[in-house]
Amino acid sequence: MSIRKCLCALALWLGAVAGSAWAQGGPLLFAVNEGVTYRVNPVATVERFREISEDLSKLLKRPVKVQPVTDYKELAAGLAEQRYDLAYVHPAHHSIRAMTSGGYHLVALTKGFTEYKASFMVRGDSTLKTLADLKSGKIGAPDEDSITSVIMRATLRDALGAQPLPATYVKLQEAVPFMIENNFVAAGVSASRAVVKNWQDKGGKVLASSKPVPIKHMIASSKLSEAQRAQLTSYFIELDQNSEGKKRLAALNVQGFLVSDQAALIGLGKWLSI
Repeated sequence: MSIRKCLCALALWLGAVAGSAWAQGGPLLFAVNEGVTYRVNPVATVERFREISEDLSKLLKRPVKVQPVTDYKELAAGLAEQRYDLAYVHPAHHSIRAMTSGGYHLVALTKGFTEYKASFMVRGDSTLKTLADLKSGKIGAPDEDSITSVIMRATLRDALGAQPLPATYVKLQEAVPFMIENNFVAAGVSASRAVVKNWQDKGGKVLASSKPVPIKHMIASSKLSEAQRAQLTSYFIELDQNSEGKKRLAALNVQGFLVSDQAALIGLGKWLSI
């Protein structure tokens, strides 16, 4: 064989090796967002998802790197650019948007988080009877881009029409009762069961609750093949069927995962106006 042919053959071989290395190459990025209105420790998040990421690395034959994403703007940008191969997203409006127009596919929903409701809380001595009575008042709510506040605005549109109600937003759910207690707002909204229960235990009232919205979605980029996405769905929904899987679920503090209809979630997104 001539030197030229040898060089050509070597170039082809190196190209094939490089292509194979790229195909199997760098780590898959697994973004985790667990909300902004609850206290979240990013370092603890990585540790809680460590064994799951190790399982997924073996399953997909690629390293899987967990990346906590606590900022919603960063989350939205990363999903829009398909920067994340896999994402566990608490704020349903961001994952629904990613499925509607960002090329993501639903892998699974989280059990125990399919009935997430926003509760409209008022003082025990409040004369308000229905959401319609809020027309002339102000409402307090957690972070403006939280799923709780997105649900709140959709519910108020149903009750009051298109005119938005003046709102005061605070960072955390647990800060909302302070605004109600001190008459800064006529009503406050929270989807935290602990916050709502504590409010009622202290004599406060719940004026109304929103319709339920599933949160905590596991979604995958279209960069992963359909077969890989099917593998991911099987992995997550089978976690509660064995002791090792249950240990991983305990670390996440969830009951398990279930299959759901992506089209139904996208339809819900229209109500949320995302």
